[in-house]
Amino acid sequence: MILKNVRVTNYRCIDDSGQFSVGRVTCFVGKNESGKTALLQALERLKPVDETHKKYDKLTEYPRKWLSEYDDRNPNGEAQVLHTDWELEDTDIAAVEAAFGKNALRSRVVVVSKGYEQTGASFNIQIDFDGIIGRMAMSSGCTPEEQAAIKSLKTPGAVAEYVRGLSLPTTPGLAQLKQLLNTARDSNVELGVIDILYKSMPSFLYFSNYDHLDGRVSIDDLLNRQAAKTLLPGQKLFLEFLDFAKISLNDIKDAKKSEQLRARCEAASITISRQIFQYWSQNRHLKVDFVVQAGRSEDSPPFNSGFVMEARVRNELHDMTVPFSERSAGFVWFFSFLVHFSQVKKQLGNVIILLDEPGLALHAKAQTDLLRYFKEKLEPNHQVLYTTHSPFMVPAQDILAVRTVEDVIVEEYGVQQSRGTIVGDDVLSTDKDTLFPLQAALGYEITQTLFVGEHTVLVEGPSDYLYLIGFSDLLKQMGRTYLDPRWTICPTGGVDKVQAFLSLFGGNRLNVVVVIDFASGQKKKVEMLRASALLKAGRVVTFADVAERAEADVEDMLGADAYADILNLAYELKSKNKLKASDIETVNGRVLIKVEDRFRVMPESVKNFDHFQPAAYFFEHRNALAEQPAFEAGLKRFEELFKLLNAML
Repeated sequence: MILKNVRVTNYRCIDDSGQFSVGRVTCFVGKNESGKTALLQALERLKPVDETHKKYDKLTEYPRKWLSEYDDRNPNGEAQVLHTDWELEDTDIAAVEAAFGKNALRSRVVVVSKGYEQTGASFNIQIDFDGIIGRMAMSSGCTPEEQAAIKSLKTPGAVAEYVRGLSLPTTPGLAQLKQLLNTARDSNVELGVIDILYKSMPSFLYFSNYDHLDGRVSIDDLLNRQAAKTLLPGQKLFLEFLDFAKISLNDIKDAKKSEQLRARCEAASITISRQIFQYWSQNRHLKVDFVVQAGRSEDSPPFNSGFVMEARVRNELHDMTVPFSERSAGFVWFFSFLVHFSQVKKQLGNVIILLDEPGLALHAKAQTDLLRYFKEKLEPNHQVLYTTHSPFMVPAQDILAVRTVEDVIVEEYGVQQSRGTIVGDDVLSTDKDTLFPLQAALGYEITQTLFVGEHTVLVEGPSDYLYLIGFSDLLKQMGRTYLDPRWTICPTGGVDKVQAFLSLFGGNRLNVVVVIDFASGQKKKVEMLRASALLKAGRVVTFADVAERAEADVEDMLGADAYADILNLAYELKSKNKLKASDIETVNGRVLIKVEDRFRVMPESVKNFDHFQPAAYFFEHRNALAEQPAFEAGLKRFEELFKLLNAML
């Protein structure tokens, strides 16, 4: 089963997150206290690896501002917390069909929800009930009359009640049918299908930035805590490492030969070190060692008696070891996560990984290593959902995998009130602090491309980048002229910053072309660029040149018809707010001027206009949009631009 959509309601700071989609790897970006942790913890409780988290706590987790009104707000039962949409895989369908026959399911989509006071989950599935019961009755040898009687029962519950009421002696056919139905929970085929799907549904592994393995443990103390079920999180992780090393606490306590114990510890150290240093580029000269020794009388309790097991990190360059707990917090977290994940995967196999602020203490380069670990080791076999406010944990190469998390504040009658945590199903937000990691990530990614492209197109902003990449992809699919892949497109942040970028490029002897907007107030700036000694002649192209207008932004390349369609879809404009081409078209002016004027008088329910949102919508839905006749004019203009640029290679 693959998780596709999530909606969280009535949980801590979340009144209603809104529905949002998730992919193989999904990054939730938001500032501190925006509700990112609550989001993951609400999802974990659907089917947690840690079974102590199976139930929502109404008293502590229901939004406190509504707690005294709980019964009034939920007169028909308990409050709903989680609503999820799943897509069934072929193996899921095969498992159901093995038990209930071919085409037992009418849909590959399953809805799973959970609320307060539930330990399990509620499933909404579409089964071929008549077909399943008909096949069962026929294969059991029921007579035509018995089959007709059974088929007249219209619900799984009615059939289950009928079969449970059958008393012996009865006909062989009905006896066989009863035996078949008894394989399903409560003799209910729908519950039987749900049990199969629940078993195949992934469990949720939640791991926070604060979870880490204890570097030193007393074996006797650990045995006592294990028996009393008072283990601390770090001690649980240490036990997982012992299991990973195939060592038990009693093996250590009762060891007769130290060499056997040392061999097991060293083998585990080698295996886990090999894994971690494949994705730890900060220091290649480290190795994790585990040692067992007798407690010393002057050590603090409980390390002053019995056996003590300690993790130490060896620096082979300096030929010395230090206690595990004295290494950097980032290294300790990464090591602890690898141990925990290895054991959970071995025990449960199919898990969805929920990481709360992973690698927060890691250096920026180490965070990049962690993203590489997600991509190479986790993504092929698991869905990964993680939160961050670090720009280096934002996947700049897959920006559409980002969801913004924001505690939305609104003002009513002069009083500010919180609408609770809202999750954006795109990379847009009105809050600058929420967007900052995204902006920083894109800025970092831009600087990384400054020196790798032999042929570089400088544009003003990310909207230009999305339109150029999107139209090039469409034209390539159509077999028409597209932007030669030797070009690297680099946003600069505005026409005022192009000169600074050119200075950076100047020493690299690269082939640089500038493609920019053109407005009446920018004429002098464009002339200065064209006169720059850093650019070859003819290497400044304006959208006005291609669109054959006196003034033009990249949006004018699309044409008013196509851009109006994008705006209506991106901002969900309907009825009287819906824009027509005539509302925004100008003879020689820029379409954005009229668009901005129209949005100033839009109702408060419509988001404020910005250049990026329609560009992002176009990029994500470009294939469907390109089928509309209105987009042909834009395709022709971008094709002319690409012909012009390709001739400059």
